Amino acid sequence: MPTTDPTSDGGAPYAAQRRLMLSRQMESKRLVIPAGTLKVRAGDSDYRFRAHSAFVHLTGLGARCEPGSVLILEPVGRGEGDSGGHHRATLYLPPPSGPGNADYYSDEIFGGFWIGERPSLAAVQATCGIVTADIAEIETAVWNIASEGRPRDVQICSLRGLDPWVDALVDSSRRRTDDSVGAHKEPSWLELDDSLSEVLSELRLVKDAWEVEQIRKAVAITVEGFHDVVKALPRALAHPRGERVVETTFAGRARVDGNDVGYETVAASGNNATTLHWMCNDGPVRPGELLLLDAGAETNSLYTADITRTLPVSGRFSDVQRLVYEAVLEAADAAFCAASPGRRFRDIHDAAMEVLATRLETWGILPVSIREALAPNGQHHRRWMPHGASHHLGLDVHDCAQARKELYLDGMLVSGMVFTIEPGLYFKEEDLAVPPEFRGIGVRIEDDILISDAGPVNLSAALPRRPEDIEGWMQSVESSSA
Repeated sequence: MPTTDPTSDGGAPYAAQRRLMLSRQMESKRLVIPAGTLKVRAGDSDYRFRAHSAFVHLTGLGARCEPGSVLILEPVGRGEGDSGGHHRATLYLPPPSGPGNADYYSDEIFGGFWIGERPSLAAVQATCGIVTADIAEIETAVWNIASEGRPRDVQICSLRGLDPWVDALVDSSRRRTDDSVGAHKEPSWLELDDSLSEVLSELRLVKDAWEVEQIRKAVAITVEGFHDVVKALPRALAHPRGERVVETTFAGRARVDGNDVGYETVAASGNNATTLHWMCNDGPVRPGELLLLDAGAETNSLYTADITRTLPVSGRFSDVQRLVYEAVLEAADAAFCAASPGRRFRDIHDAAMEVLATRLETWGILPVSIREALAPNGQHHRRWMPHGASHHLGLDVHDCAQARKELYLDGMLVSGMVFTIEPGLYFKEEDLAVPPEFRGIGVRIEDDILISDAGPVNLSAALPRRPEDIEGWMQSVESSSA
C-alpha cells in the first residue's frame, strides 16, 4: 500500500462537497460507482491498479483505492442525506485479510501474505469520512430489498464496464424491479448510465482549491523530470535506443516523487516527433535533431500534469527548426490570450489555428487562401496540425471527456478550469507537399493553464518556452553537469 495518504492534505471535505453536488443533480436515483478491478497484463500477471477517476473524485482516496471497491449513494428524503443532500453514501470494500484469516495465504489478490497489510474498514472510513461496509454486503445494497421481499422501485444509475460483477448485480436488480411493477425498461438502462457518466464528467469541469493544488504538485514534479531529461541527454545520444533513456529518466522522477506517470510518455526524436502518439520510444536520439517530450507526472492523489517541450538535441536550434518552433510558440501565445473568463473554450483552438494557417501561407505551404483554410469546410492546415489545441486536465489527462458539448467545446471559460494549450506543426519526412528543409521536423509546445478571475495562469511557466531560453537552459545544465 502507498504510504502517502492524499486525504491527509485536507482532500476529504472537498470530496464530500462533490458528492453533495452529485446528489443534488441525481436526486431519487441509486448511484453505483465502482473503482474497477485489476486488469491482466499477461498470463496471471496484472497491471498495477489505478481506480476509475470518478471513484477517486468522489472519495478522495487517490492511490489508496482498493480494486473491487464500490461507492453507492442511496437516495433518501430531500435534505435527509449526507451534508443535507438527498443520498447517503456507503463505501463497500474488500476487508483486510491478515494472519488468522483463511485466505491470508490462499488469496493472491487480497491475502496479506501476497500483497502486504491493508487498512481496516474503520481506518478507511476515518480517512475519507464515508461509512464503510464489507463488499460481501453489496448485493443487498444494490438490490436494496424492501421489507416485503422485493426491491424498492428506484432507478439505478451505474458506471458500466469497470466491474463485471457489479454490472451483473445492477442488471439483475433492474430486471427484478421492472418485473415487480409490470414493466420492462431495458432500453432506457444505458441512458441512465450515460446520464451518470455525463454528470460525473461535468462535475470535474471546474476544479476546487484542493484539486488545483494537486495539479500544481503534479506540474512541479513534471518540471523536475524535464530537468532530469536534459541532464540525461548525453546518455541518450550514446545509446542506440536513446528515446528509452529519455522515457525512463522521466519515469524515475514521476515514480519516486509522485505515484507514476499520468499517461504513456512520448519521447520522440527526429521524424518520430511527427507521429502524434509515438510511444514506442525505441529510436535513437541524434545530434542536430529535435526531441519532442510530452510527459506528465501523476501525484499520489492521481492528478496529472501534461507538458510538452521540443528541445534541440545539440543545444541549438537550426534556422529552419527555430522558424517552425517560433510559429508554434506564436500560436500558443495567441491561444493563451484567448483563454480569458467569459470566452468560449473553442476560442483557444481557433486562435492557435489562425496563427498556424497564416504561417503556413507565408511559407508557401498552404494550398488555399487563409479564408478558405479556416472555413469549416476547408481546414487544409489541419494536415499539419490535426489535433485540438486544448483539452481539460485533472484526474484524467483528457479530463471531463464525457461532458456535453455545450459545456465543454462550446462552454464558457470560468475561474477554476484547468486545461492544456498545445499547438504543434508536424512535417513528415515523406510529405512532398512541404519544402525539403521542413521535412522531418515535429514541434509541439504544451502548457497547463488555470483560469482565475484575473485571467489565465500558466502553471508550467517554470519550464523555458522561448527558443533562446531553452538554449540557455540546456547550456546551463550542460555546464553544471561537466
